[in-house]
Formats: sequence, C-alpha cells, structure tokens
Amino acid sequence: MKAMFKFLLISLTLALALPASAQVRIKDIVTVEGVRSNQLVGYGLVVGLNGTGDSLRNAPFTERAIKGMLERLGIGNLTEDQMRTANTAAVMVTASLPPFARMGSTIDVVVSSMGDASSLRGGTLIVTPLTAADGEIYAVAQGPIAVAGFAAQGLNASIVEGVPTGARIDNGAIVEREVAFEFNELSTIKLALRNPDFVTAQRVEQAINQAVGPVARALDSRTISVTPFGKESMIETLAVIEPLQVQPDQVAKVVIDARSGTIVIGANVRIDQVAVSQGGLTVTVRDDFNVSQPETLSIGGTTIVVPNSTVEVEERDAQFAVIDGSVSLQRLVDGLNAIGVGATETISILQSIKAAGALHADLEII
Repeated sequence: MKAMFKFLLISLTLALALPASAQVRIKDIVTVEGVRSNQLVGYGLVVGLNGTGDSLRNAPFTERAIKGMLERLGIGNLTEDQMRTANTAAVMVTASLPPFARMGSTIDVVVSSMGDASSLRGGTLIVTPLTAADGEIYAVAQGPIAVAGFAAQGLNASIVEGVPTGARIDNGAIVEREVAFEFNELSTIKLALRNPDFVTAQRVEQAINQAVGPVARALDSRTISVTPFGKESMIETLAVIEPLQVQPDQVAKVVIDARSGTIVIGANVRIDQVAVSQGGLTVTVRDDFNVSQPETLSIGGTTIVVPNSTVEVEERDAQFAVIDGSVSLQRLVDGLNAIGVGATETISILQSIKAAGALHADLEII
C-alpha cells in the first residue's frame, strides 16, 4: 500500500509539473486540396417593399432593370412616368457554392442593396441567376428575404437598428450546375495547414505514418502529401486520417486591437528581464457658472452669467515593476497587473518592451 501510495504521489506530481498539451484533430487544422467552395454573384430586384425601395431618379440602373424585367414578362412600351415606384430595389446577390454540391440542392444567399433604398424588410427577391468567375450560371436564387435590422422614421427623428439594407435567404438558391471534380480518382492528395508551421507539419506527418504506415510526407511548412494505403480509396484514407489527433505548435504573437483595447497574448510569448514604470498627469477642468441678478426694482438691470473655471492637475508617481525574464504567460500577466494599469497603458507598455528588444514575439496591431 505504501509503495502504491508513493507511485500515485509521484505520478500526480509529474502530471502537475508537465505543461498541458492541447490535442486537436487533423481535420480541424488542415484543408484538403480541391475541396473548396466557389463564390457566386448576381444582380437582381427585390419587390414588395413598403415604400422603402430605390428612388428611380437617383438609381437609374433600377429603372432599367425594372423595364427589362417587364419586357421579358411581355409588358413593354412603358414611359418613365408610368414606372415610378418606391416598392422596388436593385440588389447584389452573393452566395458560396459548397464543395460537392449537386444539382437540385439548395444554398443560402445574401442580398445587399445597391441604390438608396432605406430598408429591404418585407421584400421578395425575383429570379436571379448566380454566376461564378468563369461566367457560367451555377445557381438561381428567389424567395422572401429576412432582414435582421429595422428603420423607423418620423418627421423630426429616426431610429435605425442593425442594417436593414442587407438580408439573407436561407436555402434561397437552387444549384443548377455542378463543379466537375472526381475526388475519389486522385492518386494523391495534399493537406494544407491553416496556420503554416514546420513543427506542426512534421507532427501531422508522424501521426499519419504511425497510424496507417508511411503514406504521408511533409513538403513544406504548409503542405503534407498523402497517398492511399493498401487498396483503400482516397475517401477511406481521409476517413482514417482526419480523426487523428496532434498537438499544433504556435508562433509567439501578441495581437492588439487599439480601437477596442483588446489584447491577446500567446502562450509562447517570452520577454527578457525588464523594469517597467508607468505614470503621468491627470488634468481636470471644471466650469461653473454663477448668475448675477440685478437689484430688486432696479431699472435697466440685466442678468449676467459669470463663468468660473477650475483647473486641477494631479501627478501620479511613477511606479516601477520588475518583470522577470523568460517568464510564462501567467507570470507576464501578473507582472503587468501588479502595476495597476488599464488596457490602453498595457498596449503602450508592450509596444515599448518590443521597441527595447525585450519582447520575443510578433507584435501585431489591428
């Protein structure tokens, strides 16, 4: 029992001492060559709006589209005055054709206003062909649109919530043409890492070869070439490979969003030993207004507003905090928090540490 207790104690100590490893599936960090979506785009009309459509005087392309649509439906010889309407809007329709989409399947589309329409709520998209970069029609969209935002306007005020000039149609397009691609006929495939890294590429290669044999070979920091093993098909090969788990490596990076004050620090970020001081001045300006009234029953007296401004300057003593070198992410965060600074000051501190050459990481500001 004592020996068993010592073994469990040593095992627990080692488990706490070792860093935690994040194992992920290969399918979550790679894309397969040839298995990709294709972007589609089309120009159409949304009808049935409640007076919130394009003004034809400011959007002549809408007028031409209405005229062309009516002529195709057998209604022609209309003058400009006869086509005055505020219930129609010209829109761009975009969609993504997923890989292996078959004829008759449906895809989602996004509808965006092109003219000066104030809202697309309550509208219906008329038959709109969707083409790819090669100019061929791959899908046709039509149907009632769903708008997330809204707009309300009165005589002297208006409220706009969200974007009422953009909308979606779930399953709003029918696939009319397939992209020719015989995946199962490939003799080899290439797996592309979403985040290129030589270490991760080697780990993916080793995981595949240990599981199914020597069928994988890393070509560079992004690409791993795989050939089918045995008599298995390419689909069966991928079905075995994708669930395999590896531990991806990461570059040391600090990402800063200066607009929102968001800071993301990677786990591999390290800094040399530095002393950080943060201090400054706080200036407060306050304006008070005193009202001077004339004497009671005085003739010609006027009320005078006398401004009184107060300026206060508060100097905060600079405080030094020593951040040890080659520290972990937790120690780095604790050292920055010990200074008691906010997000804006932390961004300045990280930039200064990078400029001093003590921050061993990529500093990306978005």
